Amino acid sequence: MPTNEQQNNIQIELNDEVAQGTYSNLAIIAHSSSEFVLDFVRIMPGIPKARVQSRIILTPEHAKRLLMALNENIVKYENQFGEITLPADQIPVIPFGKPGEA
Repeated sequence: MPTNEQQNNIQIELNDEVAQGTYSNLAIIAHSSSEFVLDFVRIMPGIPKARVQSRIILTPEHAKRLLMALNENIVKYENQFGEITLPADQIPVIPFGKPGEA
């Protein structure tokens, strides 16, 4: 059985294509009893159709860990750079349902 030290020494590879990243300005989240699905979308001004750029599927436990990690990093960011504000009139309202459904 691996020790905690062995478990923390995971080598993570980042290939050149993934290192470039994928821009997204909208996330759509759905869930079932066993998974969370995060679809990252890029909406372009003047273009009525948007395509999912990336889909990440997480267990509920990993989704909660992601939430906690994002919260921790947002707090650190705001302590360094100031509060992130969200203008209410610029937040898109997307109907609930599966991507592509009206």
